[in-house]
Formats: sequence, C-alpha cells, structure tokens
Amino acid sequence: MNKTMTLATAAIVASTCVLVGCSAGTGGGGMADMNHGTASASASASASASAGQVAREHNAADAMFAQMMIPHHSQAVEMSDAVLAKKDIPAPVTALAGRIKAAQGPEIARMTGWLKEWNEPAEMSSGHAMGGMIGDKEMKALVASEGREAARLFLTQMIAHHEGAVTMAKQESREGKNGDAVALGRNIVSSQEAEIREMNELLGTL
Repeated sequence: MNKTMTLATAAIVASTCVLVGCSAGTGGGGMADMNHGTASASASASASASAGQVAREHNAADAMFAQMMIPHHSQAVEMSDAVLAKKDIPAPVTALAGRIKAAQGPEIARMTGWLKEWNEPAEMSSGHAMGGMIGDKEMKALVASEGREAARLFLTQMIAHHEGAVTMAKQESREGKNGDAVALGRNIVSSQEAEIREMNELLGTL
C-alpha cells in the first residue's frame, strides 16, 4: 500500500514538474521578452528625451551669439555675392568669396534652427554692436567697383568683417553653454583667422 502511494505521489510530482516547466518555458519567457521590450522602449525614450534636453540647454550667451552671427554671416554672403557677380576679379579672390558663401550659408540655417529649438527670438535686443559690419555706403561702393579695385575693396572689408566675427566667436567659446554653439564658435575662430591670413596675403599681390 505504501509502495503504491509512493509511486503515485512520484508520478504526480513528475507530472507537475513537467507542467510547470512547460508553463515557465512558454509563459515565463514571453513575460521576460515583454518586460525586456518595455524596458528597452523606456530606455530609448528616456535617452531621446535626455538628448533633446541637452540639445535645448543654452544660456544668454548662446542666444546672443546666434542672434548676432546670423545677420553678420548674412552680410558676408551678400558681400561675397557682389564679388561673384563681377568680371575680371582675380581667380583666388573669386575662389575665396565662393568658399565664404558656401561655409556661412549653412551656418545661418543651423543657428536659425537653434533659436527656434531654444524658443528664442530670431533677432537680438537692441544695444549690442556687431564688429566688422559695413554700412550701406560701403556696400554700395563694393557693388559699384570693378576689377582689381573691387577685389582690394572686398578683401579690406572682409578682413575687418572676419575680425568682428572672430571676436564674437571667442566670446561664445568662453561664455556659451550649448555644446553645438560653442563648437561652432571655435570653428569660426579657427577658419576665419586662417582666411584673414589668406586675405592679407592676397592684398599683397594686388
């Protein structure tokens, strides 16, 4: 009798183990996959939110940098267009004007996007001077000039223009908070200082 009950109990235990094992293999694995998928989605969403937050982080220096550099770059593009529309300009000067336009046009778009992302106005408040900007009289003189005279005028004006941009970019490098804006500021310093040296050399050949 005892032997019979022992065999029966063993059979029940074995059956139970099989059933539990199958249940754990199917249901348990499914729950684990669901939990893993939920966790991955949550982590991804959290990472995206964090990345977005980091991208939006900025301070007053970042906003002012973009607000000032956009019109500053826009004028550099306008000056470059004036030279590119002319004939009889020395090829190195034309090439430089083309590079300036090609570099600063996309940077204007980037900074405009930042201001929208930061919920900052596109234009700065009054009272902030932008170094190197030329007036209407100087722009008209550039447009009216021709040949080597135009090349010399463009280079002279653009050297001063670049120097103003470098000053603003150095301030952003020191005081800015947004990583992308600070990186752009440093790039402007290095690239435009190199172009200033190039323009001074070109002036010596005219």
